[in-house]
Amino acid sequence: MSAEPPADSPPAPRAAAGQAGAARFPGEGLRERKKRLMRQLISDTATMMFVERGFDEVRVSEVAAACEVSEKTIYNYFPTKESLILDREEAMAQAIRRALGPGGAPISPIDSVVRLITDQVSQLYDSWDSELSEVPDMSLIHRFYELFERTPALRAAQGDMMERLTEVAAQAMASRAGVDPDDPEPQIAAVAVAGLWRVMFRATRKYSDGARSPAEVRDQVLAEVRRAARLIDTGLWSFGMAVQGSNGREQLKAAADAASEARKQVLTAIKQAREAWRQVVAATSPPAVPRVRAAPSAPHVPRIPPAVQLAPHGQAGRRPARVSAASRGPPSRDGRMPFFLTATSASRVRRPGQGWVT
Repeated sequence: MSAEPPADSPPAPRAAAGQAGAARFPGEGLRERKKRLMRQLISDTATMMFVERGFDEVRVSEVAAACEVSEKTIYNYFPTKESLILDREEAMAQAIRRALGPGGAPISPIDSVVRLITDQVSQLYDSWDSELSEVPDMSLIHRFYELFERTPALRAAQGDMMERLTEVAAQAMASRAGVDPDDPEPQIAAVAVAGLWRVMFRATRKYSDGARSPAEVRDQVLAEVRRAARLIDTGLWSFGMAVQGSNGREQLKAAADAASEARKQVLTAIKQAREAWRQVVAATSPPAVPRVRAAPSAPHVPRIPPAVQLAPHGQAGRRPARVSAASRGPPSRDGRMPFFLTATSASRVRRPGQGWVT
């Protein structure tokens, strides 16, 4: 699975994570490495400027000047101003496809996403804790997430990005389950797994108060992600009991029985949806064309055009030249050369009005 930093990771740990990039891209060429480092430099510089001064107060031209590149270069790497800070959507989409798609590990979707988030968060904070010589200012992370809270354009862009990533998750799980991506099961499952990133986002902001080390923040964040994942994995019935204020033994048993019955109904619905999707795919696929063996054809006998006459052997007082294999032209359909080109006397032909032509 990918160890890329999360899509909304703050600048300082992202920079530290990028320092280990060469180790994670062993086959990377010089040109690709330069592009990656330039992209990272632009994003990190813009992010720091946004955190310090505000998103709306910083112009793209100022970012370009700080990076000593042209404004056109900025837009060659990032199509919008918002993408300067939300710069890892494609990497996230690829990681989700690998984790939840047909080639993913044989574990539940929730466990796959928890493993993915664990890899991302651990790589992020471990590199910050080990690569930076000075004591990191964890309050910077808090300010980074506050930037999203107070900037409507960033909140809207982040929401659009999560919608796209949720759809990626739905399509990946539907492909693995063999059902329609628009069925309710992959749709609600995708919303649930995408919600784990929201939990990570809020937990990071909550615990990055400057009183904890990067390792402590990492442990607290992952603990809340796993806590949310357990609720999704076991179903909402346990949380529903707490909401209803019911804790009697009979009530718990009734809720457990209802949850078990709901699981059976979900499995039945998925089986039916899978069969319906197979029929849809079969109906929309082009019909297979049966391969019919052609009957053997009669040997091809080339016809000499009436305008061409074979020259009698030895006419015009000279011995006709033998036609070489290279000048005979293409063979006939049965693999043999036309007889009038293989004959020794066929090196000279007569055309009306032109006489004998060698």
